[in-house]
Amino acid sequence: MSWFLNFYRSAIGKKALMALTGIILFGFVVIHMIGNLKLYMGAEAINHYGEFLRQLGGPVVPPYAALWVARIVLLGAVLLHIVASWQLTLMNRKARPIGYGQRDAVAASYASRTMRWGGVLILLFVIYHILHFTTGDAHTNFIYGDVYHNMVAGFSVWWVSAIYIIANIALGFHLYHGLWSLFQSLGWNHPRFNSWRRSFATAFAWIVTLGNLSFPIAVLTGFVK
Repeated sequence: MSWFLNFYRSAIGKKALMALTGIILFGFVVIHMIGNLKLYMGAEAINHYGEFLRQLGGPVVPPYAALWVARIVLLGAVLLHIVASWQLTLMNRKARPIGYGQRDAVAASYASRTMRWGGVLILLFVIYHILHFTTGDAHTNFIYGDVYHNMVAGFSVWWVSAIYIIANIALGFHLYHGLWSLFQSLGWNHPRFNSWRRSFATAFAWIVTLGNLSFPIAVLTGFVK
């Protein structure tokens, strides 16, 4: 345990923890997007998927138990990711108390330069998303268990869809830079693989972003009614 704490106190340890928690969160984002694609299969398909998640574990596991375990793991990953990121930022500021006189904006991508603010925006969006589609407190026409109705009714409000579109664009940038940094944090950084890293990060971010953006756009355009 002492070895782990000493390792975590270093910048490398914090980056490694961010990478590992990032893998958990990346996996969730992909699974969540794929599951929501059932919206295009109709109300029965996506409502059945929602019930499947609530009953995950079968007759042996009580309803919602597995779902709450997954939520707790995800919450822990989010908190560790945020804490490690914040501590790493403080370490960087302490190492360089006087900031750069001029930053080379060309050398740093837009995604990397907005990583922290994008993370804050995504965190606020996750809170809203839970209140909107999980608890229904931020939904004006929420029906418990009717996932299809809740998505269509929710995205029919233009400003709600605008929130989801903006947040998912920010998520796309975050995913791209996060995946690029993840490989580097785990030591997978070599000129032979950098082109593969960039292609993978780009494809992953585009697929998830376009998938998530399609839901509010499909409702707003009347493709899903």
